[in-house]
Amino acid sequence: MVEHVEIGGVRLHLSSPDPSRGEWIGQGEVLRQLLACWLTVDEQDLPLAPRLTGAPGIGKTTLAMAAARSREQDLYVYQCTSDTRPEDLLVTPVLAESGTIQYHASPLVTAMLTGSVCVLDEGNRMNEKSWASLAPLLDHRRYVESIVAGITIAADPEFRCVVTMNEDESTFEVPDYILSRLQPTLALEHPAREDERAILEYHLPFADVEMLNLTVEFLQQAHELKLDFSTRDGINVLRYAIKRLASDPEHPLSRDQAWAESVIACLGDDALDLQSLAARKQQSLGGNIVPLGLGDFFFTGDDPLHPDADHEDGETDEGELEP
Repeated sequence: MVEHVEIGGVRLHLSSPDPSRGEWIGQGEVLRQLLACWLTVDEQDLPLAPRLTGAPGIGKTTLAMAAARSREQDLYVYQCTSDTRPEDLLVTPVLAESGTIQYHASPLVTAMLTGSVCVLDEGNRMNEKSWASLAPLLDHRRYVESIVAGITIAADPEFRCVVTMNEDESTFEVPDYILSRLQPTLALEHPAREDERAILEYHLPFADVEMLNLTVEFLQQAHELKLDFSTRDGINVLRYAIKRLASDPEHPLSRDQAWAESVIACLGDDALDLQSLAARKQQSLGGNIVPLGLGDFFFTGDDPLHPDADHEDGETDEGELEP
């Protein structure tokens, strides 16, 4: 692999590709949709930079890895955070041992220069200033400008990009002028039962069948109840339960005991009763609260003058019988 390139007299030291080999299991349609976004059907056509949305731990980054492998391209992952700066995204100056300044290309810029795939992971955790530095890259111009290095960097024709976005409250609002460049939106759902089982078996082929079944059943019930537990949570629960079983051969725990302890340790006490947890979540979201009308501010619910009060048949709002 090339370790550095020169642009406008500035030497850029390149990042290393991500060596991960994630396998995509199930939901084949969304993989085909992502690959279609990256196609070019004419010399004048340009690839799209889609955004992958879904709950944390659902497999968005794994999907991008599988798509990059399908295209036989190197993969670079940049983890976006709330304090990401434009220079972090593009080119960072580093003081070398010789006392000179070296310029290091980020994973994104390295992917641009080498014609690879870049995943901007959890993009909606990043602030607007950093997004603004990527605006020309995400439209027909396909370049970035590094103020730090004083150079303009053009993307290789084979460069592809995808942005993952979590659906939770700890994120920023991405500006509309950026969202209009990150299209289409590909939504990931929780996997079906057989797919989820296959994913767990892929990551933990040594798992006990009984505990594997417990974990699959737990996750499927959680998905049905609209709870936030993901396949990644299930992998961690199952992995820790296996370790607890193996940790003390002289005083072994039962499988049920080890699994329950793992659920509590990984997901909290409430996770052992999914029905109650779902009911409390629904209540906290106002699921059992009747919306207030204007009359509720002036009359009690049983007041006959309340505009929404139920009157006996044949009785008017004024309480008089119809003729």
